[in-house]
Amino acid sequence: MCGRFVVAGAASDLVEMFDIDLVADDLPQPSFNVAPTDRVPVVIDTIPKGADPDDEPVRRLESARWGLVPAWAKDVKVGVTAFNARIESAAEKSHFKNAVKKRRAIVPATGYYEWKTVGEVKTPHFIHLPEGELFVFAGLYEWWRNPAEADDSPNKWLISTSILTREATGELAGIHDRMPVFLSPELLDEWLDPHTEGEEDLLAEISHGGEEVAERVQFHVVDRAVGNVRNNSPELMRPVEHGEPA
Repeated sequence: MCGRFVVAGAASDLVEMFDIDLVADDLPQPSFNVAPTDRVPVVIDTIPKGADPDDEPVRRLESARWGLVPAWAKDVKVGVTAFNARIESAAEKSHFKNAVKKRRAIVPATGYYEWKTVGEVKTPHFIHLPEGELFVFAGLYEWWRNPAEADDSPNKWLISTSILTREATGELAGIHDRMPVFLSPELLDEWLDPHTEGEEDLLAEISHGGEEVAERVQFHVVDRAVGNVRNNSPELMRPVEHGEPA
C-alpha cells in the first residue's frame, strides 16, 4: 500500500478547497488509475526565495512525480520504488528524513485501490470516503536538480512525492496490513507549515489523527482490470458482484 489511487476532480476544485496561492502550469489531468512515476497534484507550503525566513508561507498546487527522488540522488530512477514511506521509520531513513523536517506535502485523492490476498487469490478493492469526500494523504516532497539539463531548461528541476503509510486499523486491516496516513483537517496547516520542525511528535500526531478518518471509510470489490496501468476510466471504481484474481 498504496500503489494505485484516483484523482477524479479538476485542478480548479483543489484551488478553492485548499486556498491555493500559486498554481503550477503543468498540472496532470484527472486519472482513475494513478501508478508510481505518474504525475500527481500535491499541495505544499513554501517560503519564497529571497523572503524573510519568518514570512508567511505561500501555498502552492504543484505537479509532482509519484516516487520521491532525494536531492542527493544521481539518477531519477532512485525514486521508482519510493512512492510510499513508512511513517514509523521515515524520520531516520536517508531517503526521507530531510523531507520530514521541512518538505511535507498533502496528496488529495478521490480514493485508492488495495488488493486483499487470500491464499493465492488477490481481489482488488476501491476504498473511499462517503459522498465523494476527498482523502487527504500525508506526504513528503523533494526538489531534484537534473544534471543532464541546462540551467535555463524548464526541466531542470523535478518535484517528486511519497505518500506516508502506517499500520492499518479497523476494517481496513482486513484488506491489507498497511494504509495511507489520512490527514485530519485540523492538522493540515501544521503539517504543511515549513516553520514547523518535522519530528517524531508531529509524525505521531498525524498518524493518530488519521485513525478517525479511517473509521469512516467505505470499500467494495472492483474489476481486476485495475491491475493493468493502461486501463484508466471511471468504470474501474465501480463495484462488481464477485471479485476475480488480480
